[in-house]
Amino acid sequence: MIRFLLHRLLWFGLTLFCVVSVSFFLMRSVPGGPFDGERSLNPAIERNIQARYHLDWPEWKQFLQYIGPLNLAEDGAKITGGDGSDTFGGVLTGDFGPSFKYRDFSVNDIIGQSLPISVSLGAIALLWALILGLTAGIASALYRNTKTDVALRLAATTGIALPNFVIAGFLVILFVFLIPILPVAGYGTPQHLLLPGFALGAPFAAYIARLPRTGMLEVLSQDHIRTAHAKGLPPKLVLLRHAIKGGLLPVVSYLGPATAGILTGSLVIERIFAIPGTGSHFVNSALNRDYTLSMGVTILYTVLVYGLNTVVDLAYTFLDPRIKLEDS
Repeated sequence: MIRFLLHRLLWFGLTLFCVVSVSFFLMRSVPGGPFDGERSLNPAIERNIQARYHLDWPEWKQFLQYIGPLNLAEDGAKITGGDGSDTFGGVLTGDFGPSFKYRDFSVNDIIGQSLPISVSLGAIALLWALILGLTAGIASALYRNTKTDVALRLAATTGIALPNFVIAGFLVILFVFLIPILPVAGYGTPQHLLLPGFALGAPFAAYIARLPRTGMLEVLSQDHIRTAHAKGLPPKLVLLRHAIKGGLLPVVSYLGPATAGILTGSLVIERIFAIPGTGSHFVNSALNRDYTLSMGVTILYTVLVYGLNTVVDLAYTFLDPRIKLEDS
């Protein structure tokens, strides 16, 4: 396992460097800049602002300064944080720099305030997905080729076909206008996360519902299940002790991509329900050309997705000891 983790760590460093490099140069290739607006600045003021954030440097030099910890300024000055006192040490020091639009905050401050909100929304969405998906998948496998099975598979297919923002629209119409029992937008109470959490988790519940059904049908046809039935074990005991564990393996392997999808899908849901999470800041940073904030959120998502996929791989071996971790 140690060798596997070290190999993953090496690939993580390479992946992160590629993501940072591609994102950095792509953002700077887009027309416009963080200080463009409806009101044009005095050329002298614009030059001073660009010099303040070293945007007048060549792109390769800006990139090296962003990676850090380097001091490439000819006069010995370093980029400071939003309050003018913190030194911008670069990504390698865990410092994402000052926000170009939110002048009183650094990128670390913004992520620190918004990430717990996005994590809460993602946790509720994943909980909805697991509860609905596992329940529907197991029931569909137990009642195979019945009306219940057909209805559940039809619901899963519909959930896969509908994007989360369409589901969000239906939920708002139903539970805000027709049956006004939940708030439509904002953040502050658990009720504010019920609708966006369900809208975000519903498509993944539909995917998950298909996985345990397929896995359990395969397990229920194996010899050890027939042997358990032949020994006289009750059907429920056979299901709980032997079939469910094997049927959950495809679900566990899907949790990594599902978590990544929930993270990226939250960008739209947070905007629809006006939730001040990391996804909303990421969208705003793209619209405002806030380079440092956009880069910080991109790096954060990369770390989370890679780390969660590694955790899923480790959990897979505990569910099925026959699976061995490999370095490739």
